[in-house]
Amino acid sequence: MGGLFGVVSKEKCITDLFYGVDYHSHLGTKRGGLAVINSDGMLKRSIHSLKQSYFRVKFEQDLPKFDGHMGIGVISDSEAQPIAVHSHLGRYAICTVMKISNIDSLAQDVLSEGKIFTELSDGSTNATELLAQLINHGDSFAQGIRYAQSKIEGSCTMLILTDDGIIAARDYYGRTPLVIGSKEGAYCVASESCSMINLGYDLERELGPGEAVLITPGGIKPLLPAEGRLHVCSFLWIYYGFPAASYEGVNVDQARRNLGRLMGEQDDIQADLVSPIPDSGNCMAIGYSEGARVPFRNAVLKYTPTWPRSFMPIDQTTRSLVAKMKLIPNYGLMKGKKLVFCDDSIVRGTQLRDNVEIFRRHGAGEVHIRISCPPLVYPCPYLNFSASKSPLEFVTRRTIEQLEGTHDKNLKEYATYGSPCYCKMVEAIRSNLKMNSLKFNSVDNVVKAIGLPKECICTHCFDGSGNN
Repeated sequence: MGGLFGVVSKEKCITDLFYGVDYHSHLGTKRGGLAVINSDGMLKRSIHSLKQSYFRVKFEQDLPKFDGHMGIGVISDSEAQPIAVHSHLGRYAICTVMKISNIDSLAQDVLSEGKIFTELSDGSTNATELLAQLINHGDSFAQGIRYAQSKIEGSCTMLILTDDGIIAARDYYGRTPLVIGSKEGAYCVASESCSMINLGYDLERELGPGEAVLITPGGIKPLLPAEGRLHVCSFLWIYYGFPAASYEGVNVDQARRNLGRLMGEQDDIQADLVSPIPDSGNCMAIGYSEGARVPFRNAVLKYTPTWPRSFMPIDQTTRSLVAKMKLIPNYGLMKGKKLVFCDDSIVRGTQLRDNVEIFRRHGAGEVHIRISCPPLVYPCPYLNFSASKSPLEFVTRRTIEQLEGTHDKNLKEYATYGSPCYCKMVEAIRSNLKMNSLKFNSVDNVVKAIGLPKECICTHCFDGSGNN
């Protein structure tokens, strides 16, 4: 995934920019970057790896070199950015939240035109530089952005820092959000609405799908209308989004609580306690407690002072160690109890299997797992949703391979809630992970919990729908 933040101000912008980008740290763990047009007119930028440290730690030392009134920043799970560009459109810096599924063919088209790529990400084409090459086809930024949107398969939300202001453009299908905030003498633009609150900005509005605007200290100028089809990634509400954020007017905390409540109302388990697997299961567990009328307690707690997020380390061994060490079971609540544990999703299943083993070792009588989203069956072609390089990294696909001899057989049946194939798959996952019971929410419940029409929400990873 990733997060964007930009500021245009009558005063120096670096403090707001620094903290605004940092408030997107939950959306990415690979790289961070800042670009500012300084008071001397020079474009300055910094890019750092975040694999072993946090954004604030890495960028605090760079702040003295930024003294301008306009800047953009990014937290990224993909390529190094922002990149700096000089073209017939002028000098600019650009950063993105995007995934280009057809990146190889588009890159070849650019090379066949005699153009070159100067930025590489881990030896492959830098998607943000490719986007800049596509934008440069236009006679204006507006024309170039629309051209790029027409060529890209996947998603593309961007901020462009120009001498005239910041251009903000949302993905044509609205898969990822952009919101604009304002305060006296300044505007900001962000991926997360909650990132601007402590900086004193009031929410102005969200950009629509495919919309582009130019933001200056004097106001907001339309560049492209919102003519795309809204198809927001449902996983923003399920997992990625910060609980205080809202997308399309729907609060993340409320959507997660709705997911838990709907599952609790439909469940028939007689449990002693319901507990989240923190932090991503917190809101769901509260809702489940309400819906199932089961007491909510923290039967496992996250030790936050020193342990980072479990998906930050690159290698699986270190990731598994962090996942294990950061969670502390509450032995006094577990012993002999029939427990329901709520979590957002199961991707690989490795961490959850280890968690179940630990819960049993610490005295849990029964361990029942409830997952707020449906099983992840289809890899996401639209966003860098996970680091998965193969469908077989999904526990669902390994289970289907176990049942069918191949991982890609009868996928539609396995993704259909309540079908014989679906029930076999869930039971096999339950047995392999050694739970007493396992249940997932349905796509229907996801739609109900969010409250937007189904056609406005992307559920591709669950049911294969939502192609461009």
